[in-house]
Parts: sequence; C-alpha cells; structure tokens
Amino acid sequence: MTRLRVAFAGTPDFAVPTLLALTSSPHELVGVLTQPDRPRGRGQRLSPSPVKAAVSGAVPVAQPATLRSPDDRAQLAAWRPDVLVVVAYGLILPKAVLEIPRLGCVNVHASLLPRWRGAAPVERALLAGDETTGVTIMLMDAGLDTGPILLQQPLAIDPHDTGATLRTRLAEMGGRLLLAGLEGLADGTLSPHAQPAEGVTYARKLEKREAPIDWRRPAAEIERQVRALQPWPVAETLVCDPRTGAAERLLVHSARVAPDLGAAAGPPGCIVETDGRQDGGYVRVQCGDGRLDLLTLQRPGGQRMPASLFTRGARALERSMVLGEPA
Repeated sequence: MTRLRVAFAGTPDFAVPTLLALTSSPHELVGVLTQPDRPRGRGQRLSPSPVKAAVSGAVPVAQPATLRSPDDRAQLAAWRPDVLVVVAYGLILPKAVLEIPRLGCVNVHASLLPRWRGAAPVERALLAGDETTGVTIMLMDAGLDTGPILLQQPLAIDPHDTGATLRTRLAEMGGRLLLAGLEGLADGTLSPHAQPAEGVTYARKLEKREAPIDWRRPAAEIERQVRALQPWPVAETLVCDPRTGAAERLLVHSARVAPDLGAAAGPPGCIVETDGRQDGGYVRVQCGDGRLDLLTLQRPGGQRMPASLFTRGARALERSMVLGEPA
C-alpha cells in the first residue's frame, strides 16, 4: 500500500475516531488543524477541542480562526500533505485550501449522500424517521457536501438510537471506512463518482428554538424529537400548575410512545395518567395523535431523574396538568 502524508482537520468528538484510526495506520500524520480553544463549562475556562486533546502533542497542531488568507493557510502548506482528511472541522475550506493537497481533500460525512447534506445529518435522519443512514467518504469541492463519492457504507438506525448513540456508531464506522478510502485513492483502485442528482436533502444546523415540544404533533414525531436532540439542545416543555397558574420548564431526556388506548383523553399536552413505580414508572401525556410516556425528566439546574420521582411531593406532576406553552 502506498504510504501517504496525511493532514487532518477536525474539531468535535465525532472526529476523534477517524483521527485515532489515522494514527494507527501506515500513513504519516503530518499535522492537525482544529478550531481555536474555546471557553467551556461553568468557569468558562479556555479548553482545547476534543481533537486537540486526543493528539496530546504527538503531531503539530494549528488552530487558525479562518483559512481565508495565505498566512492562515501557511502551516497547512508547509506540511506538504498528499491528502487532507476533513471530519466536522467547522470552518469553510476556500478553493485555495482544496488545492493544497496533491490528491485533494477527503471528507467523512455522516449520511448516505446526497441525503442530508449539511451540518446536522445525524439529527435530521432521526427527526425524519429514517430507518437507514450511513457514512460517505467523498472528495471535497467548493459546494456544500456536493463532491464526488469514493465509498459509502449503510447503517441501520436502531429504534432506540439517540443523537449521541447514533453519532458514536457512525464515528467509529467513519474511521474504518476512511482508511479503505485512502488506500483506494493512493493505489488508484478507487474511482470517485458523482452524487446522484435526485434525493438531495439538506440537514440544517440544530438550533435551541427546536427544543420546545409541540404537543399537537403525533406522539411518534415527538418521541423522535426527544431522541434526536440528545445531548443538545434537549427537548423541553413547560408544565402549568392549575392550582397556582405557575409555569415551570422541564427537560425531557427519554420517552416512549404509549400503547394505543383509543380516543383522546384530553387536549394535547394534558397529563392523562401517572405511574409512580420505581421501576417502569412514567408520566403519560396526550398528543395530537396518540400519547407519549415521559420516562426521564430534569428540572433546570437539577439532575435528570426517572419520571416516577416527579409524581410525588409538593411539585408533583398530576393528572389534568397541562404541558406546553399557555394558550
């Protein structure tokens, strides 16, 4: 196998398995690009990205704020890479960057392109109820995830997958598939092919405003929202106490679609049943179509807990309480 000089560009946890796969491969990792250190946590202390932390000084690291100017790109050019591997880097690569590596820039993307081009392919696949997703290894061009495909591998979405669990499985798959793609690219045994013109969808970036639950929607859609928005921004709802009129925000970490029990038992958002058992307890909520059992909840600033613990005490969730924005 031809040994390549490889530069790597990535920032979040999702990029780490591919980086580690490269470090254990026959290829020479000549340098790493990652975003600048950011304030994190309650103390807002400057912290390195997961990719920078994973390198631990073993290879040179550059952290330009942009790649627009020749000075910004100087370190990458000095590494003289045969190929630049890009995984969730977070910066747009200008044409001048795409032209630096001899064999081009190779991207590891968490979907079966052309479905779910863009920033949040994992979450959008879950929200849409897709049964299958996968990983695409592609050569980058100036468009948004529009480059020619080198390799693809599908992955079945588990009914219990969250954004976090599915992203982890795809990240591990991406590292393995990337090495196969580099081998074929280096040896000339892998020919890139254009993406199909049909089936294009866009996975826009997740936003905090997508967290509130609209109880008028079907229970199955809300259940997918709860899973997809883990670990961020986390699905949430207001609970209105009919005794005081006070509203409180609750984070919903896990839920399941309740059995079909026939006609609606109240308006959307109404708590129709609670079960305080330590094992298997829930808070059942009427939706626009069907009912949803809330299984794990959290008050802001508190710990996530089984929903059964929210059915007792002075602030208990009770039947007839209404979740969601006040009318």
